[in-house]
Amino acid sequence: MSTSTARRSSANHLRLAPLVVSLSAVMLVPGASAQTGVERQRLIDDAARARIDSTLSRFVDEGLVAGVSALVYERGEEVYFGAFGMADREAGVPMERNTIVQIFSMTKPVTGVALMQLHEGGLFDLDDPLSRYAPEFANVRVYAGRDSAGQPVLEPPRREITIRDLTRHTAGFAGGADTSYVGRLYAQADPFDRENTLADMARALASVPLVFHPGEQWGYGPSVDVQAYLVEKMAGIPFAEYLRERIFQPLGMNETRYFVPATDSARFAAMYRRGPDGELTKAPREESHAFNTREWPLTPGGWGLTSTIDDYMRFALMLQNEGELDGARILQPETVRLMTTNQLSDSVTERSFLPSKGQVGFGIDFAVRTRPPASPDENPGEVGEFFWDGLASTLFWVDPRNDLTAVLFVQLVPFDPIGLHRSFRRAVYGP
Repeated sequence: MSTSTARRSSANHLRLAPLVVSLSAVMLVPGASAQTGVERQRLIDDAARARIDSTLSRFVDEGLVAGVSALVYERGEEVYFGAFGMADREAGVPMERNTIVQIFSMTKPVTGVALMQLHEGGLFDLDDPLSRYAPEFANVRVYAGRDSAGQPVLEPPRREITIRDLTRHTAGFAGGADTSYVGRLYAQADPFDRENTLADMARALASVPLVFHPGEQWGYGPSVDVQAYLVEKMAGIPFAEYLRERIFQPLGMNETRYFVPATDSARFAAMYRRGPDGELTKAPREESHAFNTREWPLTPGGWGLTSTIDDYMRFALMLQNEGELDGARILQPETVRLMTTNQLSDSVTERSFLPSKGQVGFGIDFAVRTRPPASPDENPGEVGEFFWDGLASTLFWVDPRNDLTAVLFVQLVPFDPIGLHRSFRRAVYGP
């Protein structure tokens, strides 16, 4: 481990309440075997810790990433922490336990939890039409190609968008990378102008035709940002304030936020881009950190939060513990079970990039593993696991069968071009 010395804390760094029950397809008591009731062998032993150290340090030593950190809990106890390389290579700032990173789409599960708190409060049903709560979406149309004269054909949706569609990416919304007719309209509407409020975002998005009929395809897009808008409307307070009061403060996630003040800028990791030649280039901070170093009107539900590895682990452990952590009840167990159950029927065959995640379906704001890996090339994991990741190659997963939760932090774009996630998972699970 030449240039990438690991910094590991004690297993008692976070004092967390024992995990009382574990979710899985077979509903095992943590650590128990389905056949015999005997305690399962722990996954993370000295050999596993050495494997993870070797794997992560190699990515730094080979220049594949500037810095990386990982945190793993098993049976409610910290069993691994390691940080390697640099949070800011050019400034000589090491990757540490308190390094702040942009988590991008790992914001989505946080928003899903906020929305489902309101579901528990009886404010909506998942199959309610979106337009009941957001009339902006009452008259959306679906782009159906062009007619013989080359004019765009817009038709009414076969059914309304439901809130369930928002939670599983089946609403039909366009995304930012599309360059088709609808993509150009999306770019003109610019729903994610940082000066927009969530209400402005919703109005702009509702003006853009859908790219498929609701419920018929899986298409990643701004559905979770609309969830944030619903939370704000239903709760009657700004979305960022809701997250702070109802999720972050109860869980002790004091460093998860949109805005990073200047006093914490030294801990804010730089963003690195991997070029076609494999070289890492540091993105200028005034560009890569622009959203988080000023307080903008826009508070997206699908991206935008920053966090530390311990903060995000507390969120993941709350989910692993069926909605509770250290006496703070965030969700009821049945709600977490619903969120971690596949919501995609077999009729949804068009699933964009989702199959690249392995044998998975999609629950409420994260992927859910429905079958074992079909080949050694897939990411290893257990049936019943739920997870998601972020644009800058961050990752978390919860494995209820093994009572294991893992968080991986790095700041690398484009998304994981080097197989980091697969290698990290293999190091965790072993041969």
